[in-house]
Amino acid sequence: MAQAASAKKKKIVVPTMYLWQGTNRHGRRVKGEVAGESVQDVRADLRRQGITPIKVRKKPKDLFSPRKPPIKPADIAVFSRMLATMMSSGVPLMQSMQIIGEGHEKASMQEMILAIKADVESGTSLAESLAKFPLHFDDLYVSLVNAGEQSGTLEALLHEIATYQEKTEALKAKIRKALVYPAAIIVVAFIVTAILMIFVIPQFESLFTGFGADLPGLTKMVIHISEVFQEKWWLIFGTLIGGVMGFMAAKKRSRKIQHFLDRLLLKLPIIGDVLTKGAIARFARTFAVMFKAGVPMVDAMTSVAGATGNIVYSEATIMMRDDVATGTQLNKTMVDTQLFPNMVIQMVAIGEESGSLDAMLGKVADFFEREVDDAVDNMTALMEPFIMAFLGVLIGTLVIAMYLPIFKLGAVV
Repeated sequence: MAQAASAKKKKIVVPTMYLWQGTNRHGRRVKGEVAGESVQDVRADLRRQGITPIKVRKKPKDLFSPRKPPIKPADIAVFSRMLATMMSSGVPLMQSMQIIGEGHEKASMQEMILAIKADVESGTSLAESLAKFPLHFDDLYVSLVNAGEQSGTLEALLHEIATYQEKTEALKAKIRKALVYPAAIIVVAFIVTAILMIFVIPQFESLFTGFGADLPGLTKMVIHISEVFQEKWWLIFGTLIGGVMGFMAAKKRSRKIQHFLDRLLLKLPIIGDVLTKGAIARFARTFAVMFKAGVPMVDAMTSVAGATGNIVYSEATIMMRDDVATGTQLNKTMVDTQLFPNMVIQMVAIGEESGSLDAMLGKVADFFEREVDDAVDNMTALMEPFIMAFLGVLIGTLVIAMYLPIFKLGAVV
């Protein structure tokens, strides 16, 4: 932990790519490219590999090359699994990173892995090298790798990290599905309604003008709404898009808005239950992995707080950490938060008494991850008929409003 903390205090220098030419031990001309922090570092690295550098220069940027794909958490999870598998098979760390880096399909991942490899070869620890890329390797990852290096169990901990990341990403995908599905339906419904209001209903309105008869109230209302859409469509769309973007920006900057939104989401029917179970699952999984790695409980809870994915549970974990630091048992502090089910508290209490807290937290995480899976599947099955009914009522109302005058005219004739 101390090493990881010191890594954060150092100035972060992101390595760049250099092109080099030189001669090897047999006097043959060789060339290639490598990641490094400066020309001097690259020259020194080449000499350590038995290559006499002749020319070293920065790799020029190609303005017409396609933009490099961004590195996603799933890419880091795959990297962790590959590195753990190769090291457990007896492949040395440097050779494993070389193979993974050169064989990766993403140029951005390739550059980052080779940069980390070059940094480690220069004498930096793996944890410190990873800490130079905080956007992709958070404090939790760095702390676990540091614990593995200090205890000599890096291979085992890399497997734990890979499993943790895979399960966390799967859980995030489930929760994302639960939130995105209804939101996508609402957006599609709004777009379809706007298209009908702006392009379709005006055609009916021009037809009704020649009738000379009084239109039904529902038809008048729909035509009036259509006129508003035609005149103010830019204002309606601009207000909605600007409101959403402004709210998201305010959420990132204001802790009060974050707290209000997260607490509101937890209280929503159906969705709130999924988010609550997801937060508890992440809390238990992260805590179990860090505790199993030998990270002290108080230090582990700082990382656990950031991994819960909900500011309500994050703040509760920080309060629990402060209470645990004064000597209070973990299960007692969980009772005070009133955020954890009785089953979770009892499992933690048994784990503390038996000395198997990591195993109990792992079982809690497994249970709630299955609960999230079932809840999302049930919610999707439950929402489908409601969504179909909502769309049917919306579109059906517009169709009826447009055909009522035609029916009325047919009755008169």
